[in-house]
Amino acid sequence: MKRKILMLLVSIVSLTATAQHTERFVRSQLERYPRLRLLDLYKSCFQDYMGAEHLVSDYDRVKRYLDDELRTAEAFAAWDYEPCGTDGRYVRVNIRVVKEGRITEDKLLDAFVRSANGKHPSVKKWRRRWHKIMGKIDKMQLGLPHYEQDRQYIDSLLTNGQYAVSHSPEYRNAYHPHYRIVERRIFEKELKPLLSRPE
Repeated sequence: MKRKILMLLVSIVSLTATAQHTERFVRSQLERYPRLRLLDLYKSCFQDYMGAEHLVSDYDRVKRYLDDELRTAEAFAAWDYEPCGTDGRYVRVNIRVVKEGRITEDKLLDAFVRSANGKHPSVKKWRRRWHKIMGKIDKMQLGLPHYEQDRQYIDSLLTNGQYAVSHSPEYRNAYHPHYRIVERRIFEKELKPLLSRPE
């Protein structure tokens, strides 16, 4: 009996901590990106849980895409990197740091490809995780634009076994998201020291 009570208490404490963690994440995102939509919160959370959207089988294609983005992007976010989602398992690395010569293109691409090709959870597991996060976001009553439309779109994707979305047009226009996703341990060991050096 004592064991059951202890397990129940641990579960309640864990749920409370998770709710507070989610709320802190959402509030910090709203502070940094006041024009975001639910799509943008969702994207950061799935990147945190699932990593990059696709496995990388063609390195040259990924390099060409980055080269093109570096050449054509006219504005970048002010940050060098930021953690994804509620747990920060992955990090968004602003490609501006390559443009400025602070990290080589090869170094970033290598970290990105290894992160993208690592082991990722199933979409089914992600769907369960998102529904828990969504329940907490619902309770916050944020009044985000297009909230119900975004929610239904995300639900339909997950029902069909898909999970990846693009940033909302409002987010793209306001915040210029040009980044690559890197697994946190790879980032901490290989890229962060380069960004921490005095210029």
